[in-house]
Amino acid sequence: MATGTEPAADRHVSDHYALLGVRPDASPQEIESAYRRGALELGYQDGAWRELRDAYDVLRDPEERARYDAERDGFGPPPAAPQKKSHNPIDRFFPNLPHGWRVGIDWVVTIAGAIAIVLAIKAWIVNPYRIPSSSMEPTLHCARPAQGCEAATSDRVLANRFIYHFRNPKRGEIVVFTTPSLAKQECGSEGTFVKRLIGLPGDVWEERAGYVYIDGKKLNEPYVKADRRDTQTLSLRDIPPRNTYTRIPKDYYLMMGDNRSSSCDSRRWGLVPRKNLIGKVFATYWPPGRISFH
Repeated sequence: MATGTEPAADRHVSDHYALLGVRPDASPQEIESAYRRGALELGYQDGAWRELRDAYDVLRDPEERARYDAERDGFGPPPAAPQKKSHNPIDRFFPNLPHGWRVGIDWVVTIAGAIAIVLAIKAWIVNPYRIPSSSMEPTLHCARPAQGCEAATSDRVLANRFIYHFRNPKRGEIVVFTTPSLAKQECGSEGTFVKRLIGLPGDVWEERAGYVYIDGKKLNEPYVKADRRDTQTLSLRDIPPRNTYTRIPKDYYLMMGDNRSSSCDSRRWGLVPRKNLIGKVFATYWPPGRISFH
């Protein structure tokens, strides 16, 4: 039975695939083989061969074949699933942007986003600080050869910048804060200091021969070593502005260094307003041998 001659006359009008005897998902190689086989069977007869040739010309060209498949009514493979919409803003706003430009912009946006996240973390969540002086020795080390420093490398600490938005500061916490303006005159420096919070709002603070008393009771301070203690006797009236306070006022705090004999702190430049508090030091992260939580 001749497979190439009889069906051709009946099917040429509607279906190039049927004319060639291939499936709608046939590969280009299968289409070419079917065309050569059909041409041999037809013997290159003018009418039938031309129909076969026309079908082959359409199906061998990818664009022509795609157009033909789209125009066919009810034949061929099912239409391709709709392409998913990109969630990349660059693709949405610049759909015709060349691939190279799109990749470059993706990198720029990614790097800029990473930098923004780091800056946001530093500004609102956690920020690192270096200990520059001996005022918190031996709890926090500074680097030799600075006076009173015990280590070859300064400690690096992390401060929680958001905690005081959710709760009040507590006595004994190590705090990062912005100094009052008098610090520059008294200490020779100003800006960001790290000290221990000793006096809370409402406290009656005193120092008697180097020991701190709160409301008349001696404060237990295991973080102050004997060789780091001073011998001063002071009251709130003795700290700037002098002869002003008998109790620590609302939203003010008294800061002292653990190295009492070498700490320029609230005793010399006054109380710290709550708005100046930056955050609570919760960890030492460098050097590796000093990693600890506070």
